[in-house]
This record gives sequence, C-alpha cells and structure tokens, in this order.
Amino acid sequence: MKIRVLIAEDQAMVRGALAALLALEHDIEVVAEVAGGDQVVPAALEHRPEVALLDIEMPGMDGLAALAALREALPSCRTLMLTTFGRPGYLRRAMDQGAYGFLVKDTPATELAGAIRRAAAGQRTVDPGLAAAALAEGSSPLSEREREVLSAAVGGATIADIAARLSLSEGTVRNHLSAAIRKTGARNRAEAVSIAQRKGWL
Repeated sequence: MKIRVLIAEDQAMVRGALAALLALEHDIEVVAEVAGGDQVVPAALEHRPEVALLDIEMPGMDGLAALAALREALPSCRTLMLTTFGRPGYLRRAMDQGAYGFLVKDTPATELAGAIRRAAAGQRTVDPGLAAAALAEGSSPLSEREREVLSAAVGGATIADIAARLSLSEGTVRNHLSAAIRKTGARNRAEAVSIAQRKGWL
C-alpha cells in the first residue's frame, strides 16, 4: 500500500518539484495538490490522504490555521509543516497544534520521504537546527490575546480598527499592546510586531 499524500504549497514550481520528487518513491503517492490553505480541507476530504505537507505561508489561510482545520475535519491525516522560514516560534506553535513534523524546504528529498513514512507510522520529525533554535529561543512570552491584538496591528492598524476587528474596547487593546511591547522588549508597536514576526510568534 502506498502512503497517500496531499501537498499544499502556493508556489507552483515548488509544489511541482515536491510532487515530482515524491513520485520517485515506490511507497508514496501524491493524491492532491493545492495552492492555498483554504483548499486543504476540501481536497483532504475528497482524496483522504494519510499525510499532508503544508507550507506555513499560503494565501487564503496560513499553514497553521490549515493544520488546525485539517485536524478537526480529518483527524486521521498526519501533517508535516514545510517552511522557507526557520522561525522557532512557528515550530513550537505547529507542534503544539499536533503537527507530526516541521521541515525547511531545502530538506533533501530522501529526508522528506523518510519524514512522510515516519508521520504515516505515527512518529514525529523535526529539523535538528530548528529544534535547537526553538529550545534556545524559548516559548513565546505573549498570551493568546496579546498575540491576537499584535497580529491585528500588522500593517499599522489604529487602536480603533483593532478594537472593532476583535470586538474589544480601545482601553483593552491599549493594555494588550503595552504588554506585548514590554514582553518583546520593543520600543513601540511597530517594533513589537517586527520582533514577534521574526521570531514566529504571530
């Protein structure tokens, strides 16, 4: 029996290369390819993969949100996260949400195939460099609400915009932003956003 795999990657060339490399493996079959995170669950429900390879950064829905949606819709499917960005915070969040692995996109094809086999067998795989960085970095100091408020501040949204978007009072938004600025060691909101993004906390 071949391991049925879904690939979710917005860059067509990368998606095609992954599918071509995996097609060379005798025990792996790519059953679906999608370009956006919002296409993951419909494709998974149609094709019933055993393992899904999800890019972190995708249009429609990011890989972490797609991971959560996939776990709810098709719990039997095990997920490996792929990223260009070796951000420790992404690794920690993905593993906390139940990912079976976290790999950078330049992982050799043989290692990727091995990770797929291990995921299908219920075992986890993490890029060693990312694992070391995640341990050294520690976990995000931000609470879930602080992360939501700081995420809403990306792009320079005003306090009023953030409050309306998250159904919070402006005072509550200010308090959460102040806490996030303090916890990231930033001087202002824009710097806090930048630090949190660089570390993969948003």
